[in-house]
Amino acid sequence: MRRHAAVRMLLHDRSTTAGAVLGVVAIVFLVGQQLAVMFGLLTLMAALVDNSGADIWILFQNTYNTSSAGSVPTRYVDRLAGMADIDWVEPVVYGGAQLRLADGTSQPVQIVGVSRPSLLGGPWKLAAGSNDVLLEYDGATVDRLDLKDLGDPAVGQVVEVNGKRIRVAGYTEGSRAFGAPLVFTNATKAREITGIPADRSSYILVKLKPTVDARGALAGIRNLLPKATALTAAELAGNNKLYNLTNTGIGSSFGFSTLIGIVVGVVIITLTMYTNVLNRQRDFAVLRALGARRRDVFFIILFQALTIGFIGLLVGFFLLAGFLFGVKGSRLPANLPLWLPPAHALFTFALCFLGSALALRRALKIEPASAFR
Repeated sequence: MRRHAAVRMLLHDRSTTAGAVLGVVAIVFLVGQQLAVMFGLLTLMAALVDNSGADIWILFQNTYNTSSAGSVPTRYVDRLAGMADIDWVEPVVYGGAQLRLADGTSQPVQIVGVSRPSLLGGPWKLAAGSNDVLLEYDGATVDRLDLKDLGDPAVGQVVEVNGKRIRVAGYTEGSRAFGAPLVFTNATKAREITGIPADRSSYILVKLKPTVDARGALAGIRNLLPKATALTAAELAGNNKLYNLTNTGIGSSFGFSTLIGIVVGVVIITLTMYTNVLNRQRDFAVLRALGARRRDVFFIILFQALTIGFIGLLVGFFLLAGFLFGVKGSRLPANLPLWLPPAHALFTFALCFLGSALALRRALKIEPASAFR
């Protein structure tokens, strides 16, 4: 009976109900879209680490992210390869460079050089072909989404990077990172471009055997290499995100706008649900006059908040799914972790209940006689 009354009230005052639903839809979509872009940027910040296939990274002493300069001796590879817990060890050459465009200007790029013949730590997804193009002396790959920034080089075209010639031998698909475009090549060519000598490497990637405890192996590596920094891939990825958020302006600009969007969403949904209840005060007075108890009014208000929140979430998530599908494969990074939609839904329901609860006290104080005034 109470549920039936709640539904009838929602359908009777359709304009108020529609306004409340639209308010929830707008905030669910806008906050979800803002969060998706923010997590998309965070994914790019750790993309090189997350897709390397390595469990542990060896970096220069007192270096805790991949944006810092420094190199480690390549001889560490042989020392690490002798450890029983390790499956494979590969050095990586990394550095910034300038790619010369046809009009004479330059485009900053990030050079990633991987060792032949394994090519471990190289591009994780290609638009066509395979990583084998990096086996060639001057072979390199660029991402399809970065082609416009790089002057639209064709496959097989020779370009100049830091005064050295490389040949664009393939396109990657989604093998991108935060900042300048990634250019993958072999370690030999990368050393020519970046100037890193043959006895040094930017990082050393370590893959552990499947049954090995990562923490125990990490302690052993730190004891073996006291003058280097050894971090798990998860630690390094987290450090990259924190560094970029605090040192590149992304945290203060985009992070602040995301926070403002969430705060505005809280205010709008709360006020929307608050107004929704206040606009129906006369209806609640009629119910009280017909014998409804306070707990009946309480149930009706909460049921209406749940219904409006559910419809708003359903439509909002549908629009958000359309947005994510629309930007898939584009330059705009967007990513929603699996835990975020349920958390977003629970948070929205909580706001719907909060707004209704703020007006609930006034609704429960309504005198039945006020329905006849």
